[in-house]
Amino acid sequence: MKFWKLVIFLLVICLINFGLLFFLDTESDDVKKETTKKEAAKEQTKVSLVMVGDALLHKSVYNDAYKNGVYDFKPQIELIKPIIQKYDLAFYNQETVLGGTDIGLSDYPAFNSPQEFGDAMIDAGFNIINLATNHTLDRGEQAVINEVNYFKDKDVLTAGSYDSKESASKIIIKEKNGIKYALLSYTYGTNGIRIPEGKEYLVNLYSDEQAKRDIEAVRDKVDLLLVSMHWGVEYQQEPNEEQKREAEYLSSLGADIIIGTHPHIIQPVTYINDTLVIYSLGNFISAQSTNNDYNTMVELMTSVDVIKTTKNNKSEIKLENLNNELLYNYYKRGSKWTDFKVIPFSMMSTEYNSEYKRLYEKYGAVVKKYNENIPLKLPA
Repeated sequence: MKFWKLVIFLLVICLINFGLLFFLDTESDDVKKETTKKEAAKEQTKVSLVMVGDALLHKSVYNDAYKNGVYDFKPQIELIKPIIQKYDLAFYNQETVLGGTDIGLSDYPAFNSPQEFGDAMIDAGFNIINLATNHTLDRGEQAVINEVNYFKDKDVLTAGSYDSKESASKIIIKEKNGIKYALLSYTYGTNGIRIPEGKEYLVNLYSDEQAKRDIEAVRDKVDLLLVSMHWGVEYQQEPNEEQKREAEYLSSLGADIIIGTHPHIIQPVTYINDTLVIYSLGNFISAQSTNNDYNTMVELMTSVDVIKTTKNNKSEIKLENLNNELLYNYYKRGSKWTDFKVIPFSMMSTEYNSEYKRLYEKYGAVVKKYNENIPLKLPA
């Protein structure tokens, strides 16, 4: 009898253990299924963005592009094009108005530039363009209208200058890879040129009140909000107090990235809360002679990934993989300034500037001045 009791006891123990194992395995499957459901509900999309500075088209620049009766700027940016085309979105600042040859090209102090430059930049992959600068009104209303009309049939996003009050009142929203984005653009002024009465739409002048109205009108409609600021003091390596105040203010309103232009030289890159602030990208292409140790010829290209995470019907944007690279605005001097070319420092050699490694250290330190963790690509 004792033997059968032992057998029954052992069978009961086995059945209990089997039941526990089955329960745990079932529970594990349920946990796995629940985890899978949660992961399925969490989606991520990404757009990559790259930004460069001022297209300041002096006569030497567009004369160098004029060959066989046409303006062709593509050779000037041929080293940049393969880089730009890797990105979904690419920003640049059209410093001088593209009024075109019909009204006559002109140099400093009242610029008007060939529209063929826009062709080359769009061909290279640039698709977000600031039109609000201190030179927007250099050649009057007609140049502005010509520029706006030129961009109208192009697959690009422009902001800051318009041909009507109605156009200026509509903030354009675009979408890439499921991420909605918009650009707001402002300039501090227009070199003392008065905006024609009733035609304030020709160029966006910055004010805290206008920026607040614009951001509140679009912030909840987009994932990514870019604000282009034409601000600061020319040739100052340090942003002034007004730039810093405006950056803090725009950050508080919800700007994701503030893109600074106008000083023609590099200023620091940093974060204010979650807002990426590029105080000045410097020039992109120009014939500005060296103001001080090549400071108008060494410029910045900044890139970042915009990651959108959606979970439970709520979306969040994060900026990741920030990177920066110095560019060099090369040209030959002589009776004519020729052979203009924008060169990434990763492709630099002593042929272009024998001091480029020293310049990398000097201007790289400017980029990192407010945040030593800001990345900067190494030179060749």
